[in-house]
Amino acid sequence: MIAKISLIAIGASLVVAAGILYAAPFTAAQSAGAPGAPPASASTPSLNYEFFKTRVEPIFLKKRPGHARCYVCHSGSGDGGAPPYLEKLSPGSTSWDEEQSRRIFRRVSRLVVPGDPSQSRLVMHPLAPEAGGDYSNRVHGGGRQFESQDDPDWKTIDQWVRGEKEGAPSPQ
Repeated sequence: MIAKISLIAIGASLVVAAGILYAAPFTAAQSAGAPGAPPASASTPSLNYEFFKTRVEPIFLKKRPGHARCYVCHSGSGDGGAPPYLEKLSPGSTSWDEEQSRRIFRRVSRLVVPGDPSQSRLVMHPLAPEAGGDYSNRVHGGGRQFESQDDPDWKTIDQWVRGEKEGAPSPQ
C-alpha cells in the first residue's frame, strides 16, 4: 500500500514538473507580446521586439576590442560549446533577416527576466565581476564583454530588459 502511494506521489510530482518545464518557454513569448499570448501584467514590462532588433541585436555582431563578437561563439559556429541562441548569417550578409531576428528574439528573451536586469543572464554573465557581473553560476568563456555598467552597449541591453520601447526617450 505504501509503495503504491509513493508511486502515485512520484507520478504526480513528475506531471507537475513536466507542466512547469512545458510552460516556462511561454513566459518570454507572453512578455514579448507574441500572438495568442495573454498580455504581460501591468507591473511587468514587456520586451519590445523593435528595440531589440534595432538596438540590441547589432551588439551581438559588434567587434569589441580584446573580445570575440557574441556571434562568433553563440551562433553555433564557435568551438567553445557556448549556447547557440543566435543564428548563422546568410553568406554575404552583415545582419539577420526578419525571420531570423524574430527567432533570435524568442531565444534571447528566455535569457532575461523582464524588468529585472540583475536576474537576467544576458545582462549579468558578460559583465565584469568587479562591475557587478554574475560570475558564480557559469563562467562566460568569451570573457567580460562589458567592463562597466557605464558601457553604452551594456546600458542598451539593460534598457531593453527594463522594457524600454523603440522611439522612447532614453533615461538619463
